[in-house]
Amino acid sequence: MNSYTIALAGNPNTGKSTLFNTLTGLRQHTGNWAGKTVVMAEGEFSRGNTTFRIIDLPGTYSLYSNSADEEVARDYIIFEQPDVTIVVLDATSLERNLNLALQVLEMTPRVVVCVNLIDEAKRLGIRIDLEKISQRLGVPCIAISARNHIGIENLLDQVEKVANGTIVPNPVQITYSDQIESKLAQLEPLIEKTLGSRFPTRWIALRLLDGDESLLRTLKKRMQEPATSSGKECLTHGQTVCH
Repeated sequence: MNSYTIALAGNPNTGKSTLFNTLTGLRQHTGNWAGKTVVMAEGEFSRGNTTFRIIDLPGTYSLYSNSADEEVARDYIIFEQPDVTIVVLDATSLERNLNLALQVLEMTPRVVVCVNLIDEAKRLGIRIDLEKISQRLGVPCIAISARNHIGIENLLDQVEKVANGTIVPNPVQITYSDQIESKLAQLEPLIEKTLGSRFPTRWIALRLLDGDESLLRTLKKRMQEPATSSGKECLTHGQTVCH
């Protein structure tokens, strides 16, 4: 039996937790993230011969370390490296929601974009070109209604294909000003030399250029951890269990 870990990311009020509840039912529990007061929910579900462990990350508008919620979501995607990150968007507010999606795409290519509340968008006369969004972003893009169980199987098909490598996303790379791109070209080799190729060097370089002290502290802490420690964490009845 295959087993994959899925992270759910999204702005507040996009229906992300509704999707989490739809997928996991009663097979879920909550607790505080290690060293944080931020509540996170974890659950699991099976589909055919595949088991999915799913983490409902805090709802955030960005991943720039402006709050404990943002730090938790950022650190999970970067350091725990889920097999797939589902970015949940509100179909009625795509422009606002896509900002977070683009940030996640800079952190990991293993992304499926989930456009939720598609029934509400249709009611409002909003037409969404999913194929064009998918082409522009370079990752699968699926429309669903979590509360009405519309499109869930199609979403899970895409998630499983990304997880098992049948689909290999090729996310769009945002091009910045010549000055920033020049700095990135200098920083990336140094970061890869220090951290190896496991982490997204371009994203880390961007955060360092932005003076992200929180990320610096976390990187230093991770580099000091024993090589034998996987760093994986899970939540069980309000306690954090490492394995």
